[in-house]
Amino acid sequence: MSYVLSCCSTADLSKEHFQKINVEYICFHYFMDGVQYDDDLGETMPLNEFYQRMIDGADTATAQINITEYLTYFTKFLEEGKDIFHLTLSSGLSGSYNSARNAAAIAAERYPDRKIYVVDSLGASSGYGLFVDKLAELRDAGMSIDELRDWAEENKLKMHHWFFSTDLTFYIKGGRVSKTAGVIGGILGICPLLNMDNQGRLIPRAKIPGKKRVINEIVKRMENLADDRMNYSEKCYICNSACMEDAKAVAAQVEAKFPKMRGKVEIYDIGTTIGSHTGPGTVALFFWGDKRED
Repeated sequence: MSYVLSCCSTADLSKEHFQKINVEYICFHYFMDGVQYDDDLGETMPLNEFYQRMIDGADTATAQINITEYLTYFTKFLEEGKDIFHLTLSSGLSGSYNSARNAAAIAAERYPDRKIYVVDSLGASSGYGLFVDKLAELRDAGMSIDELRDWAEENKLKMHHWFFSTDLTFYIKGGRVSKTAGVIGGILGICPLLNMDNQGRLIPRAKIPGKKRVINEIVKRMENLADDRMNYSEKCYICNSACMEDAKAVAAQVEAKFPKMRGKVEIYDIGTTIGSHTGPGTVALFFWGDKRED
């Protein structure tokens, strides 16, 4: 191809998947008990170990990709004579979009004959990954880099992200849920249901009592919002943070209710950047649907 399709490790796909669809990625960073690691899809630290260490009390923090890192990353492709289409993690969650744009502006001055497009996904985790996967399909079908950028901008709000968590421990620790509300929620078995709004922010939408009910509710959201509703024929991804059985329960319902879906539901792990904030116990469902509106 005459251009490189690229994203960040926070798209939370497997290394094998990225290789299969020929998509490059650059890694975010995280800290565990003060030691910095790359968010490299579980290569440096297997994700089961990462989540267990969180459960055991390890402190985590994250660091976005800075301008210098992006510039170095972009330059290696530009020196090969290739244009770049880079899709970033949502600007509603991270400043990485601005860092990538600033790096692209510097690179454009050095390589004025090359095209460098940076697009804000307004998404995260494997929903961001499902978006990337679709762009790879369109690239392989012959879309030019300009056509791909236009399609991405026009369609990015059609990618739906719905999350729930059965463990509020790390929401409390990170200050996203008050200690009092977390204790009460834990006693009542409350599972918060959240989604990404049209500015790419993670917004609480409902407090559902019980795991079974929240699983039913997240699938109902897909029934109400998916393209062609029950005749949905695109791919569907799910990701989870150390709660595979819950992810499989959601997948089973989705596959039963959407028989025309393209293939089986694909389940991935929430990586270390997103997982540093959610902790274990989070499941997310991703699909194409109506344009997101707040």
